Amino acid sequence: MGQPNPVGVLDKAVSILHAVAAEPASLAELVERTGLPRATAHRLAVALEGHRLVRRLPDGSWAPGAALAELGRGARDRSDQLADAAGRHLVTLRDASGESAQFYVRDGSARVCVAAAERLTGLRDTVPVGARLPMTAGSAAHALLAFAPADEVTPLLPAASFTARTLLDVRRRGWAHSVAEREPGVASLSAPVRDGSGGVLGAVSVSGPVERLGRRPSPEVVGAVLEAAHAIGRSLR
Repeated sequence: MGQPNPVGVLDKAVSILHAVAAEPASLAELVERTGLPRATAHRLAVALEGHRLVRRLPDGSWAPGAALAELGRGARDRSDQLADAAGRHLVTLRDASGESAQFYVRDGSARVCVAAAERLTGLRDTVPVGARLPMTAGSAAHALLAFAPADEVTPLLPAASFTARTLLDVRRRGWAHSVAEREPGVASLSAPVRDGSGGVLGAVSVSGPVERLGRRPSPEVVGAVLEAAHAIGRSLR
């Protein structure tokens, strides 16, 4: 007899979590909502209960457990910590570069602006906090994808404004630059922010009119963006 497929077991366990997310479910309701055999649904619910991911109510039905809330709080705390750290350094980057600065994190096929510091006067590129932008255009997308696994990058390339070679160049030099990819007349420069193990947490960027940032970024602006990326990463270690 073959060994159980661990991914298949995980998928079934996740289906149990989804089944109780909206409202508690009896064992019969778990079977109905997940399509799992009764014995499988019961076995997985008991296992999830042991990890506090689900809990049993007095009437015997299953509901989300305390560990789910704890995991959610941990993720929010980490996200808030990252946004706070980025926000402090974006002000310095804005002042050093003279351009609006942003910090993005990846969310699937989109990137989300979680912190920003706008240029105080004159023409500027405004990206509000919370904005979701595609991963198929812009230097921040380059910086986030250049270090991602190939199986996550390849499906995005047919619709992208850049190529695999673009990402290889980003990996080589450590920063990304784009001109009019996301919006006509706008240029941007980005660098990945890494954690202590080298994983990419997000991308720090400056953006503004091509006339100011230029089609070839100045060494001073490149240096300011790289320093901001290092500073944000260091503050989180």
